[in-house]
Amino acid sequence: MSVVKNFINNSIRELEIHDFLEEELRRAGFGGAEITKTPLGTRIIIYAMKPGIVIGRRGTNIRGLTRVLEEKFNLFNPQIAVSEVEVPELNASIMASRIADALQRGVHFRRTGFWALNQIMRAGAVGCEIIIKGKLTSRRHRYEKYREGYIPRVGDPFLKNVNRAVTSVKMRPGIIGINVKIVPPNIRFPDQVEVRTLTTEETPIPEEAVSVSSIPEGEA
Repeated sequence: MSVVKNFINNSIRELEIHDFLEEELRRAGFGGAEITKTPLGTRIIIYAMKPGIVIGRRGTNIRGLTRVLEEKFNLFNPQIAVSEVEVPELNASIMASRIADALQRGVHFRRTGFWALNQIMRAGAVGCEIIIKGKLTSRRHRYEKYREGYIPRVGDPFLKNVNRAVTSVKMRPGIIGINVKIVPPNIRFPDQVEVRTLTTEETPIPEEAVSVSSIPEGEA
């Protein structure tokens, strides 16, 4: 198998694992997962609002997940760790699930989009963008975008600093897609410029203020 094909297959399997965990841990407030291969096995960090539901009573749920991941997805020695999401409003996966649940309950998509945007920005996010696509008001496909703050579009700052999540919800007119991007607080970008005010000691003396008498004789 070529390197490119192996890379594609691994990416597809990670996406399938993410979708499986999202469906299984919906009640726990699934907030994403990190999958890392190590010489001792496959390390999986699950982020959730309610870690107790993921672990289960005496660890029954987490042992069941480990067995399913090993048998269904052929993972070598999966080791699962659970991390609690302290601020759910800054997690794109959780907010995308909340938007999907609100749409399923019949809440209007504009009200849902503005509500989610306000919740995210009040939590201290630097920037946020929410896109809802599908048959929203008619039989034609369209999208609505809700954006506030600063969000990089491309490059390394986008890949490293933007928390992204994509999900969908099945409605009567059809499938509605939800795309959420969040820039968490305390993020510094390369194009940011810091303006600092000089103090009296740091203020440079203009050349016109230097008198000739202050120059030593050997340098005149």
